[in-house]
Amino acid sequence: MRIDDVLAWSKLHWKQYEIKLRLGSYRPNPVRRVEIEKTDGGKRLLGIPTVLDRVIQQAITQVLSPIFEPTFSDNSFGFRPKRNGHQAVKQVHRLIKQKRRIAVDVDLSKFFDRVNHDLMMSKLAIHIKDKRLLSLIGRYLRAGIMDKGRLQPSTEGVPQGGPLSVTVEYFTR
Repeated sequence: MRIDDVLAWSKLHWKQYEIKLRLGSYRPNPVRRVEIEKTDGGKRLLGIPTVLDRVIQQAITQVLSPIFEPTFSDNSFGFRPKRNGHQAVKQVHRLIKQKRRIAVDVDLSKFFDRVNHDLMMSKLAIHIKDKRLLSLIGRYLRAGIMDKGRLQPSTEGVPQGGPLSVTVEYFTR
C-alpha cells in the first residue's frame, strides 16, 4: 500500500485493526530489508515496515515521547524531537568558548543490531504499565525481517527504518 492510499483504506478497514489492537491480537508484519550505502563505504541495514505498521508505530511513539523526553539530559541530541547534530556542534563551540577542554561523543557501534529484547522490554516496563502496549512493542521486535523473499527471525536488535526503531533507541539509553 502506498502512503497516499492510507486514508481511503483506513475508512474501509481501520475498525477491524482497532479491535485487534484493543484485544491485543494484532500481529505486525515483518519489515522489508533494504541496504543503503554509508559514507564510510559500509552498508546500513534498514527494516522498512508496512504502511499500516508505520502508522501504528508512529502512534506508539507519539504516546511515549512525552513520557520519556523529560528524563533526558539537555546535553543529549540524538534522536530527540527538535534536536539535531547541528545543535550539538553549536553546543561544543559554546563549551570551547567557555574554555572547557573535553567534549564527549558517544555513538554505540551497531547499537540497533544488538539490542537485547528482554532487557529493553524490562526497561520499558518500568515506565509503561499498559501490558497490551508492552506486548505490542514486543511483537514488533519479534516480527521478523523479509530479506530477498525469505523470512528471517529477529531474536535481537531493532531494525532501523521505522518510527519504533528510533523510539526504542531513544527510550533505552
